[in-house]
Amino acid sequence: MNNRLEEKLNTIQNNLKTNICLENKFQLDEINQVAGVDIAYWSNNNVDYGVCCICVLDYSSKEIIEQVEYVGEVEFPYISGYLAFRELPLILKAVKKLKNSPDMYMFDGNGYLHSRHMGIATQASFDLGKPTIGIAKTYLKIGNVDYTMPENVAGAYTDIIINDEVYGRTLRTRVDVKPIFVSCGNWIDIDTATKITMNFVKKDSRLPITIRYADLATHEARRNYQK
Repeated sequence: MNNRLEEKLNTIQNNLKTNICLENKFQLDEINQVAGVDIAYWSNNNVDYGVCCICVLDYSSKEIIEQVEYVGEVEFPYISGYLAFRELPLILKAVKKLKNSPDMYMFDGNGYLHSRHMGIATQASFDLGKPTIGIAKTYLKIGNVDYTMPENVAGAYTDIIINDEVYGRTLRTRVDVKPIFVSCGNWIDIDTATKITMNFVKKDSRLPITIRYADLATHEARRNYQK
């Protein structure tokens, strides 16, 4: 990445960062529909493609209300730390296909747990205008800070603290499974993000089903489009 592009992307993210709010801008009983968002990529004839799938679930029943997908060429290159610029065009076009209006979005990726606090869950929040949560399957180390493994108890967690600030949380969703990494996106606090994540955890997956269903949908869609 050339210095001019990096400077431009940094400026965008740093300007957005001043508007992050790690407090709830809602009441939990107001949350009726929660969307899970994921993207899968592939290449064909040196052209990169991506498919974004969004699964909207009822908060109480956990049933799928709606599922949409959008497939298109990926025009922004993969650059570590700037994934949102690659993913957002696909996400926003998929969102336009929704008939429902989710109260919250959960992303397969990080939010505040990012070197500039601008993971996809946080950066997308400004376009969506809704509270967001980041759910990562693996830990992207920031600086030299590692995470502490939580107890082998469902719901156990340890906070990821960098420079005396909580960036995210290592969460054990079920006994005898690897933890996941939860971070606020925007307009939500870490305790509420954890509670909502655990609300969608079922016995057959360590991931909340919002993310699990979106992940399965993207893999199936990718297989179909590759054919």
